[in-house]
Amino acid sequence: MIDKPLDRVGVVMMSAVGDAVHVLPVINAIKRSRPGTRITWVLQPGPATLVRGHPSVDEIVLFDRSRGWRAFVDVRRAMSGRPQDALLALQVYFKAGLVTAMCRAPVKLGFDLARARDLNWLFTTHRIPARASGQHVQDQYFEFLEALGIPHEPVTWNLGPWDAERSAQQEFFREFERPAVAIVVATSKPEKDWPPERWAQVVDALWSDFGLQAVLVGGRSARELHAEGVILSRSSGRPRSALGSGLRPLVGILDGSALVISPDTGPLHMSVALDRPVISLMGYTNPKRTGPYRRFHDLIVDAYGDPGEDYPISMENRPGRMARIQVRDVLDRVERWRTTYASGRCQG
Repeated sequence: MIDKPLDRVGVVMMSAVGDAVHVLPVINAIKRSRPGTRITWVLQPGPATLVRGHPSVDEIVLFDRSRGWRAFVDVRRAMSGRPQDALLALQVYFKAGLVTAMCRAPVKLGFDLARARDLNWLFTTHRIPARASGQHVQDQYFEFLEALGIPHEPVTWNLGPWDAERSAQQEFFREFERPAVAIVVATSKPEKDWPPERWAQVVDALWSDFGLQAVLVGGRSARELHAEGVILSRSSGRPRSALGSGLRPLVGILDGSALVISPDTGPLHMSVALDRPVISLMGYTNPKRTGPYRRFHDLIVDAYGDPGEDYPISMENRPGRMARIQVRDVLDRVERWRTTYASGRCQG
């Protein structure tokens, strides 16, 4: 255990909305244990919009990768005047290692040699112990708290919606005729996507068989816009599109939905943080490692494993398996949601 002052703690986790969500219980635990600690987080502009204003985040230093090598210069300049007592190097890409090297801290805590990919062990001074078996990503981050002597329970995210966001949330849902189901139409990796033609069939069944109205959520990448076009043109279930809403409005949409259906991507983990029931479509990535944390496992559609397979927790990806998920598989989970969860609130 590291026995050092923790008046100032830096966090290097720069990209991926899902990973940013996993960081929140870590910094909440630090604040809960040591309320006077100042948290500085090095983060890319996209996920920064999600956590800016969070009560446990005192300061965000932006790493804007669109600036190329100048992004490193910006971070080095910003962090040179912000010495930390400890730095949590939670990201194992080489660029994150370079940022870690630029920060001033006597303790730079990173992963053990086996997990510190891209030579990231070169940039840290202390490392969490190695483990013989795999863990969920969230639990891996909690190992950093263990090294600092800080308990991680209770696990809290405090993602919102915050008071100032409630009126916009209510306005968004005002025109909905039925309880909403948020559908995350695509991800950052095509291997994790589900065919949009099947989404269209789900949208129709939600409307006709379950009395629910779909709202399409996500960004406005080419694949997301393509999926939106296919779904809107092929479905008669009156879906509403909210692509490109931005991450803070998305918090309100997910929170106000009765149900979320999502592949392995950031909004899945946002839904878990909001305690919104989420049907997880998993095939490319290991659901034991990157699926919903502790909650809604009965709603997972698991195409990653073969029937009867007790696969280990690992980083192995299995291409081509998302297509195994059939519309009936998803609707069976919707029925399970209806019998198990639907008595809860539906809209914010």
